[in-house]
Amino acid sequence: MPIEVVPEWMANLEDEDVSFIKRFLLASGSLKEMASQYKVTYPTVRLRLDRLIQKIQIGESTGNDPHIALVKRLAVQDKLDFETAKILIGEYKKTKEVKK
Repeated sequence: MPIEVVPEWMANLEDEDVSFIKRFLLASGSLKEMASQYKVTYPTVRLRLDRLIQKIQIGESTGNDPHIALVKRLAVQDKLDFETAKILIGEYKKTKEVKK
């Protein structure tokens, strides 16, 4: 049965992330097996899983605000440090409240 409506948390993931989830499920959630498949260490797979979890949580916690989602995504991808992300989001929220 094909999925007609893709959950929003999944629609925001990259193809590589979806592939990782599929392999993770097929490996019965074994990070040791995933490390073997990807030919990397266990901590590397654990870090990748943690970042994927963060991406999903970000998608759910930002609601419909694309600006906040972008800043959080950049922080998860290490393109922006978390402290700077917090400052940017805080300032953005302040400007939105002033406009109300």
